[in-house]
Formats: sequence, C-alpha cells, structure tokens
Amino acid sequence: MARKKSSKRKYGPKASKSVEREMHEYKRGKLKSGRSGKTVKSRKQAIAIGLSEARAEGAKVPAKKSSSKKSSKKKSSTKSSTKKKSSSRKKSSGRKKSSAKKSSS
Repeated sequence: MARKKSSKRKYGPKASKSVEREMHEYKRGKLKSGRSGKTVKSRKQAIAIGLSEARAEGAKVPAKKSSSKKSSKKKSSTKSSTKKKSSSRKKSSGRKKSSAKKSSS
C-alpha cells in the first residue's frame, strides 16, 4: 500500500508576501539591516529579514533553527570532555595495579 504524502504548507501566504517585499527592496539596494543600518548585500539575509518580520506579524512561519544548534554543540563538547577524563582514569588505575604486583613478588 502506498502512503499519501501530506500537503501541509510550512510557510503561510502572509510570510511569502513579506519575503517578496523585502526581496524587492534588496534588489533595489534599499534594504537596511536592523541594528547597524548597513545595506544588506546577501540574498539569504534579505530572506531572513522577511521571515522575521512575518513572525512579528503573526504569520505561519517555522521557528528558528539557530537556538537548537547552539544547545546541541554545548552538549557535545561536555560529553567529549567527560569521556577524556574517564579514559585517563582507567589508564592510571591500570598502572597502579601493575606496579603493586611487581613490588609484592
């Protein structure tokens, strides 16, 4: 049996309109970034500005992915540091046992 593919849209029409408006400004060279006020030169940045404005308006837009990536990097770095410590403890305990056997015989 074949499964039907769901046709649920990720982005709403309101989001599409805001991105379209920002891209129009970007192409004309009039799009400015938020805090610094510099002219936007990246196509991806223009799309990101449009999506963030759509979120502020309450349009249907998926949540940002940047926050989840940062947290996953922090978790992986702590795991690797604990693994290193545990492996060094195992090696040191092995040396102590071997030195204890040599002195007793």
